[in-house]
Amino acid sequence: MRKSYTPTINELQAFAACARFGTTTRAAAELNLTQSAVSRSLGTLEERLGVALFDRVRKRLVLSPAGQVFLAQAEDILGRIDTAAMGAMAFGGAQAVLRMAVLPSFARSWLIPRLAGFEAAQPQVSLDLSARLLPVDFERDPFDLAIMRSRHEQIGAEIESLVAEELIVVAAPQLMAGRAVLDDEAVLDLPLLQQSTRPTLWLDWFRESGRDARRILRGARFDHFDMILDAASAGMGLGLVPAIIAQGALASGRLVQASPRRFATGESYALILPERAREAPHVSAFRDWLRAEIGA
Repeated sequence: MRKSYTPTINELQAFAACARFGTTTRAAAELNLTQSAVSRSLGTLEERLGVALFDRVRKRLVLSPAGQVFLAQAEDILGRIDTAAMGAMAFGGAQAVLRMAVLPSFARSWLIPRLAGFEAAQPQVSLDLSARLLPVDFERDPFDLAIMRSRHEQIGAEIESLVAEELIVVAAPQLMAGRAVLDDEAVLDLPLLQQSTRPTLWLDWFRESGRDARRILRGARFDHFDMILDAASAGMGLGLVPAIIAQGALASGRLVQASPRRFATGESYALILPERAREAPHVSAFRDWLRAEIGA
C-alpha cells in the first residue's frame, strides 16, 4: 500500500517537467495536460512532502535546495519506470526475451551476422543484446547469459568454453605489396595497430624475439577489435586480432592473414550462465544453436 507521503507518477512527472521548463504552462504543454492540472499536481506534491520544491521568482519556478536534491532521484525513478515498461513491451508477441551481454567485437564481427539464423529457428524468442567489456554482475543486471573471455568467470555461474582464443595478424591486401606472407621483421616495418584495452598483445606476439618494445608499441590505438579490423581494412596498418573475430573479413577478402603464425593467449571465448537461467527453454535453445554455429 502506498504511503501518504509517497508521490504519484503524475506528481513526479509534473515536478520534473516544471524543473526543466521553469513554468507550469510550458510543463503542461510538454505533458499534454492543462496548466491547472500541472499546478494541482505540483501543489499536492509539495503538500505531501511538507516542503517547497520551487521558489517562485518573477513568475518563474526556480528549484529550492530541497527541490534540487529531489530532482535527481525523481528523474531516476521516472527513467527506471520507462525502462521497466519498455522491457515488458519488448515481449510483444514473443514468449520470451533473451537478454545477452556480449563482448563488443565478438558481437559485431561474429555473433550478429549469424543471429538471423537463430531468429528463424526460434521465432517465439525476442533478442535483447548489450555490448559489455567488463564482467557481468548477474545479481544486479537482468541478463540471461554472457559471452565473455574465460577470465570473466563469475562466482555461482556456469562457464562453458566455446573456442580457444588464437591471435592472427591481418592486413589490407594492398598493404602486402604483392607478398603472400610477412616474417616478423617485415611485420615490424609496418604500423602496428594497438588494442588499448589489451595493450600487451603485440609484446606477447614478439615475446621470444628480443626486439625493442619501442618499435612494437608504436601505432594508432583503438578500444575494440572490430575497430582494429576497420582500421586494418583502411590500410592504416597491421591488426593483431582473434581469428574467430576476423573470420568474416578474411572470407570476404577485405583482409588477408599477413603472417602464417598464430598465437594462443591461453584464454577462450566462453558462454557464462547464471544459475537462475540455466534451465530456461529459450536459454537452452540458444546454447544449442551457439554450439552448432561454433562447431560449423
